[in-house]
Amino acid sequence: MPRTVWYPGHMAKGRRQLEALASAVDLLIEVRDARAPRLTSSPMLSLFKGKIETAAVLSKADLADEKITREWSSYLKSRGLPAWALDLRKGGANAVRTALAKKKPSFRDLRVAVVGTPNVGKSMLINQLVGRRAARVGGIPGVTKGVSWFGGNGFLLVDSPGILDPHADARAHRMISWIGSSRSQVIGSFEEHAKDCIEFLIRKNLWSGVENLWGVAPGGAPVEILEQVGRRLGRLAPGGAVDMEGAGRAFLDALANGKFGRMSFERPGDAPLWEEL
Repeated sequence: MPRTVWYPGHMAKGRRQLEALASAVDLLIEVRDARAPRLTSSPMLSLFKGKIETAAVLSKADLADEKITREWSSYLKSRGLPAWALDLRKGGANAVRTALAKKKPSFRDLRVAVVGTPNVGKSMLINQLVGRRAARVGGIPGVTKGVSWFGGNGFLLVDSPGILDPHADARAHRMISWIGSSRSQVIGSFEEHAKDCIEFLIRKNLWSGVENLWGVAPGGAPVEILEQVGRRLGRLAPGGAVDMEGAGRAFLDALANGKFGRMSFERPGDAPLWEEL
């Protein structure tokens, strides 16, 4: 299968900067989307493996199936990666803050790198750990310049740009865009992404939330279902035809924001999610 070529310059720069930080931080926190923890695992994790202690935050846990999220937490813990399932939009980082405070050196702030794919909630986590108004501070002398450091509550946290795996299968990046972790318009049209997503949700028996919200049944081809969604939402072009791009965007926005209810796309024992496309 083809590989994606979409890897913006800021991602490449951020990756190089974080590589240089591996010896300067005490701990790494990887933020993943609880609905797809394998799909949204960060390529940066491998840079720190075996070098420093690592942990995971499964963000947007309020949008995921609770039982499956517990399975993921147990699975990750069994592989040496403690994981907290959090709804960062409503706070919830107290458990992480308490755990980190126990690791703080007595003579300086605890240095933590926060990594993850785009839009998984890294900034929300940082704000809650160091304070709602996270104060940007100067970097550590002798350590790579250009990354953003935030200090407060005894922590010194380094934020990173959302980084995708440049070597990942293009299908993985397409699926990441469904849950809002990359920009669909950069790596494909909203219509095409939405049609792929519709087919996937129906096949995985995850359509009930869509039908409950919009009254659109799962019968018919994906293009026909998307047309129904467009008409239902009034996404019409001049002349009365459905604006398929607008309908696709509305569908993906609703999915990303949890409008269809709690939904998890993968379980620990599943094959890689993108192989189902």
